[in-house]
Amino acid sequence: MKDKVKTNMKTAFITGITGQDGYYLTELLLEKGYKVYGMIRRGSLPTTDRLKPFFDNPNLVLKNGDLADSAVITRLIGEIQPDEIYNLGAMSHVGISFEIPEYTVDVDGTGTLRILEAIRHNGLEAKTKFYQASTSELYGRIQETPQTEKTPFYPRSPYGAAKMYAYWITVNYRESYNIFACNGILFNHESPMRGLGFVTRKITNTVVKIVLGKETQLKIGNLDASRDWGYAKEYVEGMWRMLQVDEPQDYVLATGVTQTVRSFVESAFKHAGITIEWKGEKGTVDEFGICTETGKTLVVVDPQFFRPAEVELLIGDATKAKEDLGWSPKVNCEELVGIMYNADLEYEKKRG
Repeated sequence: MKDKVKTNMKTAFITGITGQDGYYLTELLLEKGYKVYGMIRRGSLPTTDRLKPFFDNPNLVLKNGDLADSAVITRLIGEIQPDEIYNLGAMSHVGISFEIPEYTVDVDGTGTLRILEAIRHNGLEAKTKFYQASTSELYGRIQETPQTEKTPFYPRSPYGAAKMYAYWITVNYRESYNIFACNGILFNHESPMRGLGFVTRKITNTVVKIVLGKETQLKIGNLDASRDWGYAKEYVEGMWRMLQVDEPQDYVLATGVTQTVRSFVESAFKHAGITIEWKGEKGTVDEFGICTETGKTLVVVDPQFFRPAEVELLIGDATKAKEDLGWSPKVNCEELVGIMYNADLEYEKKRG
């Protein structure tokens, strides 16, 4: 009986397993009985803290590798012979991509090509299904609202441009070599597992620190940027569903509702029992937010957090995913902020 279970066990290979989506996807696949292999980059400091809850699970195996190293990728995929590959690995910070554009293109763009070539090199075209983590940043300077799978791309960052290459090379290998390869065009999805360098987690974590007396102000960039924010735990199920259908296609995953950074900030403070009132000239560096009860300035606009080219509005239409995959989000933005705020409150209290 044990041998039969092992024989029928699906195998998945995840790049970027140490990130937010990697955590939730690992959780999902282990629950579904997969053998999960994750590729991690070796560093002087541990990068696997998020995965600690799974360390005792024998069906999780971590391998050293890098999306910049084609030889290692080819060897790992050849050894593992995965049924499914989820390419979540990337230099994923849009703002930082302006500072390190060449590295971003190499990892986010050419890294995808390396995986697709590894599938071909190992003769796995008929066996291995490939998921590419695309992004709403592909739309950039939006050409229509809301954005669908048919909306033209106009990326506004090195990150977006690199991801556009990854998108089209995935389509090209699907059409040229009959590989089951698909793109998930995921709009912003957040959670308590989000890194502190990302604006949503920065907001909830800083608000908690203000409440606990560890910080005095939240420094923020463009308050009027609008995003379609969903819950990452729900979005990874959409990724998985894309690889379970008969024919590979590209899908948008989104809530269909947009919120400004300003409203996200207000919501985070609301969960802390604080009402923010905005002062100064709206939409400029002179704008700031005060606590209506105390009059203290709690939010300031800092120009260092503005991007050279800004994406002002993103809102997705996930109708195709709902119809084909039966996927639709359930957690709204207000609930998401509460989940993140409460998790950060517990996190900071434990830190002392």
